[in-house]
Order: sequence, then structure tokens, then C-alpha cells
Amino acid sequence: MTDAATHTAPMTAEEAARVDRLRAGLKRRYAREKRFKLYGLMAIAFAVGFLLLLLGRIVEQGHTAFYAHTVTVPVYMDPARVDRGYPQGTNFELLVAEQQLVRMGVADPDGSKADAMRSLFSSELKFAAAARIQRQPGLIGQTVPIAAPLSDEADLYFKGKIERSTPADQRRLSDEQMDWLERMRDDGHVAAHFNSALLARGDSTQPELAGVLGAVVGSALMLLVTALIAIPLGVGAALYLEEFAPKGKLTDLIEVNINNLAAVPSIIYGLLGLALFINWMHLPRASPLVGGLVLALMALPTIIIATRSSLKAVPPSIREAALAMGASKTQTVFQHTLPLAMPGVMTGAIISMAHALGETAPLLLIGMVSFVPGIPTALGEPTGALPSLIYIWENASERAFHERTAAAILVLLTFMIVMNAAAILLRRRFERRW
Repeated sequence: MTDAATHTAPMTAEEAARVDRLRAGLKRRYAREKRFKLYGLMAIAFAVGFLLLLLGRIVEQGHTAFYAHTVTVPVYMDPARVDRGYPQGTNFELLVAEQQLVRMGVADPDGSKADAMRSLFSSELKFAAAARIQRQPGLIGQTVPIAAPLSDEADLYFKGKIERSTPADQRRLSDEQMDWLERMRDDGHVAAHFNSALLARGDSTQPELAGVLGAVVGSALMLLVTALIAIPLGVGAALYLEEFAPKGKLTDLIEVNINNLAAVPSIIYGLLGLALFINWMHLPRASPLVGGLVLALMALPTIIIATRSSLKAVPPSIREAALAMGASKTQTVFQHTLPLAMPGVMTGAIISMAHALGETAPLLLIGMVSFVPGIPTALGEPTGALPSLIYIWENASERAFHERTAAAILVLLTFMIVMNAAAILLRRRFERRW
């Protein structure tokens, strides 16, 4: 038996042309795929670049708000000027300013230089001195070191945001005031430290004393009201629509309206809250209660949609097996279907809360745009929120508020990142693959 040689018949001109067309088509298809991947990478790089630019600009502007400068000066508690019974009435700012000028050897015949020196210290100085005398009246007649924040303009000078090269009519510090600040720094009276007041105090009309704690507590109280209302109602509505409601035109209409409500601009919810909760129900304006109710209305559609999607992801075989074992419809839903859908439900709830945390327009319409000092302690008290505080600070005339605006944005972003990270961790921790 012999091996037969296999010979390939030569292609005709028509077949060769067809092969060339196929190869050219494959080459074009591969080129389109490469271009599509390149466009995708370019889009991602473009988006990441803008995100890094935005975050970099916020960090650049706001990181300086997390440290501040304090001045510690020796103050002679002149018995002729310090009121022993009512030290709060003593003009400690002027007292300190005059003594500083004397130490520096600066003559002040008309008192104008004392006013200029006094403007370098925060008003916190008089409260610190008064509190010290009230606690220890025996300090009157002695020289006592008093520490207090510098004023906002003096603080910005040490942070490099006010420069001598700037024309004098475009800055609020004179050359002489800058000389005084540098001399106090050289004498060891000025020190930089972490600005704990930013995180431990409420809002203030003075930038160096303003903090975000009141707004953080206000946002937390609003989210508490939102979660207590929106999550049970949203999950319950999704369970009924997905598991118990008879399918028909009514449920289809409800589903369409829920999807439409999720796309309604947030300012519309603010108008609804203003008309319903404030004008009709007469609930306290600018309170966490009203803010939480408005945000709950806004979060409900998102929670319902996320919960229904999670319930649909549970395989029908789970329900069928439970029913086959004799479980009722209610037992099947609450003991089998809902527990398996819970990771998606929790993820949707947390994301909706994070979305509510960053909303501004509804809060402005219900009055959370006014100055509210202090820390709220009840749901009915007027308060602020982080988004509204950012809006207020950004529109303030003092330059130092602008760096605090960026710092408040960083605080808000931190909370939102934590909440979204919690949603991702919960989903990965409890997620089941079918």
C-alpha cells in the first residue's frame, strides 16, 4: 500500500479575490476593535484626569484649613482695668494690643495703632482671658500668658495666602501689621497646630472660630429620620409590589410612576416639603425633622427600585422549594427570599442615604441656608447641614471662609466615600452567586 500525495488545487482568481476581501474585512474589524478600546481608555483617562484635577484643587485649597496659628502673649492684668466681678466686660483685646505695642517700642499717640494691633487677634482672646480671671481672680495684678487664635487675615498671612507683593489696596493687612506678625513669630509667640476647632465647633461669623460639627450633627440627625422612614417604607413597598401585588395595569402604572419619581429633580422635593411639612403641617422650619422627611421622600424611589431588583435576582427555585415544603407565601418571602436579597437591599439603602447626604437644593428651600451657631440637640431645633454649610461659606465675603469651604467639602466627601465603601463591602461579604 502506497501513500498518495495530496495536492492542493490552485485557487482561481475569483477565490483569491474573495479571500483578500475577507482578510481586508477582518483587518478592518480588528482595527475598529482596537480604536474602540483606545476610545474607551481615553474616556476613562479623561474622566480620571478631571476627577484628580477636581480633588487636587479641593485639597490644595482646603488642606490649610486643618491647621491654624495661635498667639500666646504675656498680659499684665492691670487691677485698674480688669473688672474683678465682671471680667467679661473688660476690653482685653485693647489691653493686649496696647501692651504688645509697648513691648515692641511702637508709639501710639492717637490709638490707631492699637486698633490695628487688636485686629490681628481673634475675639476668642477676650473670652479666654475673662475665663482665666473668673476661675482665678488672684491673677489680677500679675502677668499671665494668654493663648488665642490669630485673626483670619493674620492666619492667612502665615499660610502664605497674603503676600507683601500684593498691592496694599487689595489686602486687608498693612505692611506695618505684617512686620508686627513677623516679630511676634520671631519672638516665639506664634505657633501652628492642628485646627481642632474646625471639627469640634459649630458655625461662627468669624472664620477662625467656625467649625463643621454643628452641620455634621445636623446631617446625622436628618439621615437618622430619613433612614427610619424611607428604608422600612421602601422595602415594604418593594416586597408588596414584587411578591404580593397582583400583576395588572394598576401595578404597572405604580411601577412607571416610581421610576419617574427617581428622576424628578431634587428641588421639586424641596418645594413639596416646603408646602406640605412647613406651610400645611407647621413643622419647625430648618429642623432635622423636616429635612429628614424631605430626604425620605427623595430616597424612597431609589430604595424601592434597588429592593425590587434584588428580589428579582433571587432564583424562582428558592420560592418553589419553600412552597413545596409547605411554607406559606409570607413565610417564603420573609424567611427565604428577603434574606437572600438582603445584600442588594442594604446596598441600595446605603447608596440612597449617601445620595441624600449630599443633597443641597431641598435643604435650601426649607430654610437651612441661614446662620445657625451651636450644636443641635433635638430634631425640632433649627440646624444646618454639610451641603448647606458649604453653600453659605462659599458665598461669605471673608477670604478665610473659602479655604474652610474646601475643607467642609473634604469632610463631606469622606463621609460619602465611607458610606459607599460600606455598601461595596456589604455586597461582597453577603453576595451569593447562583
